[in-house]
Amino acid sequence: MKKYIDLRSDTVTKPTEAMRKAMCSAEVGDDVFQEDPTVNALQEYAAGLLGKEAALFVSSGVMGNQICLNVLTNPADEVICERDAHIFQYESGSPAVLSGIQLMPVDGNKGVITPEQIEPFIRPTSAYYMPRSKVIEIENTHNRAGGTIHPIENIIKVKELAKKYNLFYHLDGARIWNASVASGISVKEYASHFDSVSCCLSKGLGAPVGSIIAGSKEFVKEAFRVRKAWGGGMRQVGIIAAAGLYALKNNIERLAEDHQKAKMLAETIAEIPSLEIDTASVQTNILIFKPLKISVEDAITKCKAGGLLLSEGKVGLLRAITHLDASFDDIEKTKKIIKNVFN
Repeated sequence: MKKYIDLRSDTVTKPTEAMRKAMCSAEVGDDVFQEDPTVNALQEYAAGLLGKEAALFVSSGVMGNQICLNVLTNPADEVICERDAHIFQYESGSPAVLSGIQLMPVDGNKGVITPEQIEPFIRPTSAYYMPRSKVIEIENTHNRAGGTIHPIENIIKVKELAKKYNLFYHLDGARIWNASVASGISVKEYASHFDSVSCCLSKGLGAPVGSIIAGSKEFVKEAFRVRKAWGGGMRQVGIIAAAGLYALKNNIERLAEDHQKAKMLAETIAEIPSLEIDTASVQTNILIFKPLKISVEDAITKCKAGGLLLSEGKVGLLRAITHLDASFDDIEKTKKIIKNVFN
């Protein structure tokens, strides 16, 4: 079987030997009875990292976001988000299907929406004929914007706007660990400004499955009920929770290597006339770039023939994501493949 350098996503990582050993030796119990000691340890440790009263282990980032939105809203409510937000673009219409709510997308800049942009979209409470604004959601880092970091100053300003209108504030922090490592701002500081947080263990941290949601004890108590209702009671799930706990304890700081790999690759892409990239947007581990002379489909096919797997970002754009399983040597090989395909 041909071996590929797979930069389609940081979700393609596989557990390391040390992580597998942690999984094999995990003590387990019935998590629906809240008796799995490894799950409980993961939730307690994650809550501490995020500075929240409680946390809950869920099967995926989509489940995490959607449970949070369900707990914070009622049917016919509205969630304000950036137009390229994951909850709007990539979660299969779940807000409408699962919670009976709708999303109000706002055009942002590199994934960032400001209070001045958001405020005109907040519905007047007297307008019974409109949906009810209930939540403001932001994403950090922002996937479709290319892994960009949401400035903490704007996060705080949007929080003040949410308080002004008595709205909840949710963070899709799937890659909040990347934002923290790149910015030097702790995940606890980021999370402190939000009512609810969802963050992935199965992307850059290298766990095979799972996400964490966190908030107040009352929030998590209700989230636990919703998780059960949606089929998320996974019983002896400590076997995979152990991977998440290992990831949190061992794989956060190493994300800096992925950011370095992305910048190395971005420099090469910027030197190729037939490719276009905004190097200033390469802030973490995601690169979005545009082929100028061939289609995205042809570019993906030719790169695959050379041993490199890429994915499509927005229409007309290529995406590469660096991660734990793509070594510095792999990045050097990637640079050569890209030069061969696009020069």
